[in-house]
Amino acid sequence: MAATSASNGDEGWLARAVALATTNVADGGGPFGAVIVRDGVVVAEGQNRVTRDLDPTAHAEVTAIRAACTKLATFELAGCTLYTSCEPCPLCLSASLWARLDRVVYAADRDDAARGGFDDSAFYALFERPRSEWALAIAHLRVPDAAAPFDAWLAHEGRTHY
Repeated sequence: MAATSASNGDEGWLARAVALATTNVADGGGPFGAVIVRDGVVVAEGQNRVTRDLDPTAHAEVTAIRAACTKLATFELAGCTLYTSCEPCPLCLSASLWARLDRVVYAADRDDAARGGFDDSAFYALFERPRSEWALAIAHLRVPDAAAPFDAWLAHEGRTHY
């Protein structure tokens, strides 16, 4: 299949994402691949680069979003669809929301990922509990200038709204 178009719509793009994931495993990476498409054309692709780049945020979806934003010179991907080899984890789902993608379509689900050793169920369960019960300590300490960055943002006439 060509990297620029897929003749089978969603299934074709998902096949491309799955192929990227499988190739990435053979190359020593994680089993995740992603393709961002706009108007039937690939904008960007991504593969899991967590261990290669020593970056816990370098998930396939995030790398594809970064590449697409760079290519399109924007931080918004409205009009685009993310095709991913597996159901997005909370990080990738959040990145998709921030990127304002129109759609996310995935092949394998979170149970498939868990079977492969990528179990996100602890994160989903964590988000349902009060922060006081989290193993990661998160503390709010209000300092006198806490809102100063936002005041500066609001006063900056050349700011980019998002």
